[in-house]
Amino acid sequence: MSLLLRLARSKNLVPRMSETEREALDAGTVWVDGELFSGRPDFRRILAEPYPELTPREQAFLDGPVEEVCRRVDPWELSRRRELPAAVWSFLKRERFFGLAIPQEHGGLGFSALACSSIFGKLASRSLALSAIVLIPNSVGPAELLLAYGTDEQRRYYLPRLARGEEIPCFALTEPEAGSDAASLTSEGLVFRARDGRTSLRLNWRKRYITLAPVATLLGLAVRLRDPENLLGLGEDVGITCVLVPTATPGVEIGRRHDPLGIPFPNGPTEGRDVVVPLDAVIGGAAGAGKGWKMLMEALSAGRSISLPAQSAGGAKLAARVVGAYAAVRRQFSQPIGRFQGIEEPLARIAGLTYLMEAARIYTCGAVDSGHQPAVVSAIVKLQETELLRRLVLDGMDVLGGAGLCRGPRNLLADGYTGAAIGITVEGANVLTRTLILFGQGAIRCHPWTRKEIRALADGDARGLRRALLGHARFLTGNLLRSAVLGLSRGRFARSPVSGATARYYRRLAWASARFAALADLALLSLGGKLKFKEKLSGRFADVLSWLYLGTAALRRFEAEGRRDEDLPLVRWALDWSLAQIQEAFAGLYRNFEGPLAFWMRGPAAFWARLNPLGAPPSDQEGTRLAAILQTPGAQRDRLTAGIHLPADPGQAVGRLERALALAVRSREFPQDEALAREAAEARRDAIEVDSFTLEEYLGLTANPAEAEIAATA
Repeated sequence: MSLLLRLARSKNLVPRMSETEREALDAGTVWVDGELFSGRPDFRRILAEPYPELTPREQAFLDGPVEEVCRRVDPWELSRRRELPAAVWSFLKRERFFGLAIPQEHGGLGFSALACSSIFGKLASRSLALSAIVLIPNSVGPAELLLAYGTDEQRRYYLPRLARGEEIPCFALTEPEAGSDAASLTSEGLVFRARDGRTSLRLNWRKRYITLAPVATLLGLAVRLRDPENLLGLGEDVGITCVLVPTATPGVEIGRRHDPLGIPFPNGPTEGRDVVVPLDAVIGGAAGAGKGWKMLMEALSAGRSISLPAQSAGGAKLAARVVGAYAAVRRQFSQPIGRFQGIEEPLARIAGLTYLMEAARIYTCGAVDSGHQPAVVSAIVKLQETELLRRLVLDGMDVLGGAGLCRGPRNLLADGYTGAAIGITVEGANVLTRTLILFGQGAIRCHPWTRKEIRALADGDARGLRRALLGHARFLTGNLLRSAVLGLSRGRFARSPVSGATARYYRRLAWASARFAALADLALLSLGGKLKFKEKLSGRFADVLSWLYLGTAALRRFEAEGRRDEDLPLVRWALDWSLAQIQEAFAGLYRNFEGPLAFWMRGPAAFWARLNPLGAPPSDQEGTRLAAILQTPGAQRDRLTAGIHLPADPGQAVGRLERALALAVRSREFPQDEALAREAAEARRDAIEVDSFTLEEYLGLTANPAEAEIAATA
């Protein structure tokens, strides 16, 4: 072994990886995240990436069946009855809601990622539970895995049944002792020769937190497969494997339910004891044995780009619509509360973050529809969209005050407030995603040299390692120089692909990218393989990369939508906010840098970064403009909140608020019209009213009305 290899290993210069980490890194593709990681992003290429639109057929489905099912579901009644009505289940099956992405030749609708995302978001704006029920069969689960890895026979049999809703699927991965740590899976499959001579599997598992498990007919299952007799020729420890198990199979236990913060979608544990299935139950057949973790990671690379970001963006747009209308009609001290600067502040955040979230949602769907599986970007949008929704809903609750606290059919934010934590936790908990996965994957997948170094070290390739280290050194030197030049010029020497009001933001993002790339390499140089355990530093690097992407997505949206002058306040706010978050993350990195460079980074470098910041938070004046957008009926407010379910019926909460807002505006335009003033005042009083219940009704809220009716007639 060469001296260079021994030195690299002894000093732990390059991070070592477990097999599950290696498989996770091999899953998915690098997209524009590679540009942002390079320190020299090509914004012309980034702007050339698709910003997709719905096809006429997809839009017709949103305007037809999706609108219809939203009308059929009463969120308050669903929260009390805890079950989706049988008629709604039938409608979902008949209209192929469970086969949105399944190709038409297999009986599905064959919709794009953007269409699926738009459907999930619209459903979520009506009912989070309804959205979850539709989302799971179309997200990470048996259908997606079958499409990518299933045998022809498995696809022919299962996909039409899944598309028609004849099979209700779920996927069981999480266990009491194993969540993100797949190596800790205790669920086991044992390969054996059955009495009839067929190779079979005996499965034992104990899973929890599985959405749709209580009502599923087809269970996707992740187990660690063992083959003591080596019947598959892969050794005794075959590895993590994905198996399809009909829930009617003897030994399968389903039906018990968790209660996820009161949001009434089916979720629960499942267990299996000595469940026997044939070998062809493995997804992909015998060839799929041991490849389950890679399958799941690749599915997550695309799935996380679509599902939770869609629900989050849908919830954000509903909150923007509702809170803006409420702030305009609720009065204190003889004027709408939306005119107070203390209310303008959260309103501005709601408007600006909604613009950002929708931009990232659509831009990322464009990547998936172009054939990418953007592992790092999917982690960014899952993390940030769910976190931003939580912040945004909290702002909305602050504006609504008591009206946000009293549950009932008039309260439109209560489910979003409680349900936001669900998105934070599922499909990879955000704490883990931020501190371990996002930058950890990005530093290896997106970096032009780190992966080559790891591969050369693993292969014992001294020449390859030498080339990679020299290339890495040149890369670091270039970014250090670029970061210094852009810092001294405050980004002015960077190129912008456009002119006008947004040009300076491209230059600032280029400056931020150069500093990020340089700091990331300095951290790798100082800490080597130890960096993967410095989760606080890793989390701050993840923050920088996240906001680089979100800011880029906002600029891409502005260009795609025709550079409307009226949208300049939104894009300026979004970019000022993004740069302020990047600046804060850099400040944390400098203050807490470790290793041989700690003195320099915590002292002179940190001082210079404070003197020469990338940006500052949005101004109060910009915030006032954004707050006004949410409180003013018109095309801009409609575009900002497009794609959600908006019942016009004034008997429903949204329709009631919208009518009160319209009348309030008209009464200000025609102050002499006394009849209009009275109508507006009456509508305002009705819109700000909160629900109240008799004692009998109130006590009944804790019981399932369907069960109560059965008990009353027994």
